[in-house]
Amino acid sequence: MSTGKPRLLIVVNVFNPDFGGGGALFSDLAYGLAERGLDVTVRCAYPYYPEWRDKSGKNGLSVERYEDHGVHVERFGIFIPSKPNSLVQRLFYEASFLLSLGRSILRGRGYDLVMVFCPLVGSVAFAVLNKWVYRKPLWLNVQDLSADAAAAGGIVKGKALKHAMGGIQGWFFNQAHVWSSISPVMIQRLEAIRTGRQPILYMPNWLHASMAGELAQLPSKLGRPAAETPRLLYSGNIGTKQDLLRFCQALQRSSARFLFRIHGDGGRAGEVREWVRLCGDARFVFGDLLDETGYARALHETDYFVITEKAGSGGSFLPSKMIAGLVSGSPILAVCDAESPLGLEMHVAQPGPWFSWEQLDAVPSALESADGNTFRHWQENALQRSAFHDREHVIDRFAAAMDRIVAADGAIPADLAADDQRP
Repeated sequence: MSTGKPRLLIVVNVFNPDFGGGGALFSDLAYGLAERGLDVTVRCAYPYYPEWRDKSGKNGLSVERYEDHGVHVERFGIFIPSKPNSLVQRLFYEASFLLSLGRSILRGRGYDLVMVFCPLVGSVAFAVLNKWVYRKPLWLNVQDLSADAAAAGGIVKGKALKHAMGGIQGWFFNQAHVWSSISPVMIQRLEAIRTGRQPILYMPNWLHASMAGELAQLPSKLGRPAAETPRLLYSGNIGTKQDLLRFCQALQRSSARFLFRIHGDGGRAGEVREWVRLCGDARFVFGDLLDETGYARALHETDYFVITEKAGSGGSFLPSKMIAGLVSGSPILAVCDAESPLGLEMHVAQPGPWFSWEQLDAVPSALESADGNTFRHWQENALQRSAFHDREHVIDRFAAAMDRIVAADGAIPADLAADDQRP
């Protein structure tokens, strides 16, 4: 049985200062667990996301080690694809992180528990290798079902290849002792591929502390009507999974009044940026990713926060940026499949208008026809739903589950998921 502070190793690809792709959330979890008395080490890549470029100038063979908010951070080199939607480059990307992390395998002797975050299967593969070597409990947190997301994004084509990648993903997943994920739909998907008796915990994402602080400084939007020319905001990663260009083109075909601000980066950001420039439509404005202060102000100023999710993405992911929109009191304008995690969230919480991709041409008229009472109802629902994603409550649950595992000398309590609160 461990004595003193429980030692936790977190394996993830993105970490502060990377905010996209869950980086802000993963960082905040590590900080929150360190605040609660765990001795936390994070092994991650040098910052690169969502710009897909080396932002530190240090990416390579060297390993950087430093302290950040009480967390021991170890940064490893990774191959950064110049074409993120290339299957060959994505395979090199995954393999390079596994090989780079593999150099640290002899440094894993003292950890009581290892937590690995997926979307990168390379991260999961390293964590499984660490489990085999040290026989320590492994907790898998699934933020993104990589095989499904790769197929939805057009990276993987063909049923045979998708099936093969799904099988590899499932095999690695089933090496972990505990699973957790961020939506009921994704948990159902995990239950279908589970071959053992691993508990699957529902751990929703939350708004990280610094962004929550920025929004808290701004006055409430509740009751503020939408502008006569509705203001829309998209902010975050722009990749194949978002299919944002298709949404823009549908809006542009209409004569509706609106102002759509887009701030983002990622594999498909260049296409959207160039389209905005060439179409010459003053209703669209494209800008770089915002810092937290600018992001909070943009959320405060907007009438609708736009989230798009490519048709056919299924249960692969739930955009965590939705939570910032909810906390700001901004109605969410979502375009996605009804059965996706985002679609379920929209139907359960009703924080704004939802559209399928088949209904895309109805978006402009819906913006013009929304009455004041409906708009206020969306604002109220957004704020009410934001309480479900309370930071302190969720991180407390992570810490409590980890304490129980460590106290059981690595055994996994059978009732670990008993207090899950699924909507």
